[in-house]
Formats: sequence, C-alpha cells, structure tokens
Amino acid sequence: MSQQRELTHEDVQKIVGSYMNEEHVALVEKAYHFAEVAHHDQRRKSGEPYIIHPIQVAGILANLHMDPETVCAGYLHDIVEDTGATLDDIKELFGPTIAMIVDGDTKLGKIRYKSNKEQMAATHRKLLLAMSKDIRVMIVKLADRLHNMRTLNHLRPDKQRRISNETLEIYAPIADRLGISTIKWELEDLSLRYLNPQQYYRIVHLMNSRRDQRVDYIDDSIKLIKKAIADLNLGPNVEIYGRPKHIYSVYRKMVTQHKQFSQIYDLLAVRIVVDSIRDCYAALGAIHTNWKPMPGRFKDYIAMPKANGYQSLHTTIIGPEGRPLEVQIRTHKMHEIAEYGVAAHWAYKEGKTNGIRQNQDSQKLNVVKEILELRSESQGTDEFMQGIQSDIFADKVYAFTPKGDVIEMPKGSGPLDMAYQIHTEVGNHTTGAKVNGRIVPLDYEIKNGDIVDILTSSSSAGPSRDWFDLVSTRRARNKIRQFFRAHNREENIEQGKQLLENELREAGYSPSELMTDEKCEEVAKEAHYNSSDDMFAALGFGDLAPVGIRNRFTADIRQQAESDRQQAAEKAVLEDHQTLEKPNERERQKQAKASSEGVVVEGVDNLLVRLSHCCSPIPGDAITGYITKGRGVSVHRDDCPNIKAARKNGERIVSVYWANPNGDKTNYNADLEVQGYNRNGLLNDVLRSVNNSTRFLNSVNGKVDHNKMVTISLTIGVRNLRQLQLIMDGLKNIPDVYVVKRIIR
Repeated sequence: MSQQRELTHEDVQKIVGSYMNEEHVALVEKAYHFAEVAHHDQRRKSGEPYIIHPIQVAGILANLHMDPETVCAGYLHDIVEDTGATLDDIKELFGPTIAMIVDGDTKLGKIRYKSNKEQMAATHRKLLLAMSKDIRVMIVKLADRLHNMRTLNHLRPDKQRRISNETLEIYAPIADRLGISTIKWELEDLSLRYLNPQQYYRIVHLMNSRRDQRVDYIDDSIKLIKKAIADLNLGPNVEIYGRPKHIYSVYRKMVTQHKQFSQIYDLLAVRIVVDSIRDCYAALGAIHTNWKPMPGRFKDYIAMPKANGYQSLHTTIIGPEGRPLEVQIRTHKMHEIAEYGVAAHWAYKEGKTNGIRQNQDSQKLNVVKEILELRSESQGTDEFMQGIQSDIFADKVYAFTPKGDVIEMPKGSGPLDMAYQIHTEVGNHTTGAKVNGRIVPLDYEIKNGDIVDILTSSSSAGPSRDWFDLVSTRRARNKIRQFFRAHNREENIEQGKQLLENELREAGYSPSELMTDEKCEEVAKEAHYNSSDDMFAALGFGDLAPVGIRNRFTADIRQQAESDRQQAAEKAVLEDHQTLEKPNERERQKQAKASSEGVVVEGVDNLLVRLSHCCSPIPGDAITGYITKGRGVSVHRDDCPNIKAARKNGERIVSVYWANPNGDKTNYNADLEVQGYNRNGLLNDVLRSVNNSTRFLNSVNGKVDHNKMVTISLTIGVRNLRQLQLIMDGLKNIPDVYVVKRIIR
C-alpha cells in the first residue's frame, strides 16, 4: 500500500478554501491555532509533535468536503481529554455545535474495547447512541481512527493487533454501513496488514507482479469502451477510468469463496461516470451490445440501492483478449455517495452548511434508527450482539411489495420476516404468502427481486410458537415474543408456577412450604424481576430455566444439609480415631505425609495413594479405597461402579478418609457434563459461569446431535464438594441448560 503523504495546516487551509467562504475558512484557522497552543508541549508515541495528528484528522474531513463545524472538531477532538482546556472553553470560543461534536468524540475515546460479547455490546451501544445524536460525531471518530491506523507502526505488536481487530470488527463495518467507502477500504486494508501480514504482503506482491500488464489491459479496454459509447452523445462530463482493487477485498474473496488469486475476476475493473440515470442504462446497453456479459454477474443497484445508499450498475463482460472485465456505471452524484456515503449529505455547498435534508437523504441514516430499535427490543447482550451482526451488518436482499415498494432484509429472511418488517400488526395477522404470484410456505427464503404478497386476516389468532423456527431476524423474533408476553401473561404465570412446583416435588421438596409469598418475592428480586408474577411469567414463557429458580428456592436448605453432613462426617472421623491407639507425634506426622492427595488410609503408613480418574473424588465426597498391585491404594467415590466390582471380585477394601474435608489444595479434578439446547452463545455462557468460580478449566469438549441438543464435557479444578456444588448451581441457572451432572468415566 502506498504511504499517505502527511498534510500540513497550509494544505488543509488550501482544501477548505476551495469550497468554503472566507468566514468559515477563518473559523477553521482559529480552531487550528487554538489546538496548536493547547498541544504545544505534547508529543505522540512516534516522537513527533502531537499537533500533527489533529492536522491529519482535519485534513481527512476536509477531503470529504465536510462542513466547517466538523473540520473544526477534527482540529479540537483531543483538546478536552489531553489538555487543560475545557468543554466550556470550546463552547464559548466556537459555539455549542462544535462543542457537542467534540464532547461526543471525547466520550467515544474513553470506550475500552474487549473482544467478548458484553464489552462488544457496550461498545456498539455507545458508538451508535453517539451516532443518533449527531452523525458528525462518528465521522470525526472515523477520521481519527484512520490516522491512528496509518501510524500504527509506532506501537507494540500486541497493541497493533488489538487496535486492528477493534477497527475491523467495529469501525470498518460502521464506515461501510454509512457508505463512506473511501475510509472503509483503507481501514480494512490497514487492519489486515497487522492482523495477517503474511497474506497482506503476499497479495500486494501478486497484485504488483503483473501490474504493468493489468494497466495496459485497462488502458486498451478504456479506449474500446470510449469508442463503443461515442455515438450515445453522453456529454462532455463523462469519465472513464480504471478502478483500483483493495487488498482486503481480494483477501476476503480468497478466504470465503476458496478462490485462488488468478480466479478473482474483478481485479480488472473500469468505472464509467455519467450525468444521468438514463445515460447509465444507455452506456450499459452499448457495453452489452459489444461484449458478452457473464451470466449471474449483473447487479442493478440503481433500481435497488444498498442499505447505505450506494447506487451503481455492475456487470462483468468477456472483454478484450477474452478476459473477464468488471464495469461499473453510475452518475456523478451516485459516485459522490459511493465514496463519501452519509458524509456527502453533510458536505458544505454554496457557502452554507447543508445538514441532512429531512426528506429522502434522511433515509440514509436508517441504520441508526434500526440499531436503536433493536437495542430497545433486545432482552440481553447476546441477543443485541446477534441482532447487530445478523440484522444490521449482514448481507441484504431486496424484495418488492405488490405496490412496488422495496423492502430491505437480511439474507435468509422469509415471508414472516418481511411481514414484521412492514408492520407489527401485519406480522401478527399473517396467514400465508405469495411470491411472484404463487403460494409459498412460510419457510420460503426470499431472493433478490421477489414480489412478495403477505396474506393477512383480521380474524387470525396471531402467531404460533412454531413461528420461532420460521423467522431469521431478531426483529421478527422479538415481535413474536412480545405478542406472547402481552396476550398470554396470566397463562404464563400459572404455567410458570406449575413448572416450579413440579421441579420442587421431583427434587424431594414441598412446594407449599417453600413457595410462600414472601419467599417468592425474595427470589424474584434475586433474579432481577420486579415481582414474583413477572418471574413466573418468564418461567412459563421459557425465558427462565425452572432448575435455576428451584435452586434459588432451596439454596438455604441445601447449604444447611451440606453443613450438617460435613459436621457428621467430622464427628465420625473423630470417634474412629478415639477408638484407635493414639500414635506418637512422629508417627502422626508421618501418617499425615502418607498421601499428597489429602487422603488418609486407616492403619497403614507410607502407602502410595492415588485418586482414581474414573470418578475423580474430591474433598467432601464419601470415599472408599482398595489396594492394587504395584500402584498402592486407589481411592474412589462410594458410588463408583469400580468399587462395586472390586468388592464383588474380592479385592482388598480399605477404609480411607479425607484429612481435611474442606480440601488441602485448590485443583482437585471434577468431571461435569452439561446438556442443553445448542443456541448461539451457550458455550460462552458455560465457560463464563465456570471461570467466575474457578481458575482451573482443564479441558472442555462439546458435541451436537441431530436435534440441536449439545453435550458439553468439562474437567475443572475445585477445592471441595461445596465449591463444585456452587459451580453446578451456576450452570443450571443458564438459559437453555437442562442437565448438569458429575460423570464417571
């Protein structure tokens, strides 16, 4: 990738002077001088004066032809955080709008990225809320991030990878969704350079190795295209030029489509920019008349724009020399939108700050509205993150209503997804669907260009629970859930109570004794519900696992029982010792050293003791031992089948007990099996729950059966049986976990 030349303040002033009036140029100049004074004694990691960074950020914004307020914010974006100047100073000197943009960018700068779902969700929320207040906050942040990526080589390798990963997962997708491709492509290329330098430089080498041949081919193609469209009278403003291919785009196609470099057709591309939409289609006709188009490679983004407002005609033809050549055709305004996206709507024109027009241009910001709506509808972090990835940043399909309206949906959507996209009530009253005039099942996958007619009935009973398996978008799933919560609340409350009563009875408890009004309200508060009715409604609806709530009701009883059991065990051990001849101090010390596993063998000294791997006993378990040939005493849990087999085979059984029932070390191995429904994020929830209670996660394996049920096998290190029970209780509280048990191998 070619190195970007750093701009000077004079360069920035020259750029803004080309499109701003004198008053606004002076405002930008004032912002520069304020930043220069504020940052005068500061330096970056590279050792260069800090003011160079604000100059580059302002330059990036000026090249986007942003309004004066945004360019000024580029100069001032680090002032509040890194200098003694305050937000009030900026408001007094530059006005409330610039102060608001700087404040938003300062708050975004305090977000610390971590690659787990909780932190990712929090990061997205803060970024998107900032966007909803004023989109210019995010545009300044993207310019700030772009220059930081350009100078990333001055940081440690671990920081380079962390920042690049953050850029690729958060900032590049936002730049793409806002249509600012001029920033998006560079962010992606720079991120790949640090995350996978081997592939990055390999692709650079492959692209450069035949660069001269490609340039010659493109030049020849442009001459032939100019000749082909010469008779169309498209006017003097027609531009035809070669389009550069971006490194990350090549890498993604090689990875996702399993292609070799030589199989990527659109490395060779020509762009035609004309004055009107009519000219776009006229040029397309001339191209297809002279060269044969490749099947399946034509896309009309003018009739059906992308979600970020992108419009263009794409076609791949068998060009000169029989080689594939991609051709893009668009108007000058479409090109501006394609390069600068939503920034183009803030572009400064005719000496005035346009802002975003309230009619069609405001639709370009639908992504912000979508995300805020998704945030309010999501029940938790996982749901919000999955919605972001699947509904907002996913590939899209475009379908038509019978009236010709275009509906945009994530790829893989069906009729019910489209119904809920149109309106909640349309979704709730759907009875069927027609696609291109033919009745289709509700699990039909909508394709680009389908005409979808949603059939509804006012007498419809509403959604059924089967619909959860027929929708793919979070929006539709949330709307169906809302319907059941609103319409079946009383039924869910009764069903939830019945489920809990059954759980308690099966575990040997009395529901009438435990489920008092006071206890129900106490448990509801512990589970973060406003009332016991809300908790029971969630149980009945399926949002909560009955086992987890049962464990909350019985926690005190089980804790007391465990304490009583331990006291009884200690008393029995003490009584046994009193019946034996008391050893002298030296013998007692020798006996205590007999087992490094914390197990004492009655009446035997200096005998090798080994905890069996089949049942993995831990302090607090009732245990038995038997003498093996050449391997000392093998210690098992009382319920282990191998102990029963040893007794049956006449092996020499010995009495053993724990020297300390609370455990002498922290990593006795325990084997667990977790069974549940294989939803997205279940394994992460299981691992997070275990890691909250022990730092010894020694192994984990999982398998999924044909019914989407998952079995997760864990080996963890614990101190004693009490700690293990707490870990198992935590696992049982995880939604969609049905069984948690210790296993014998």
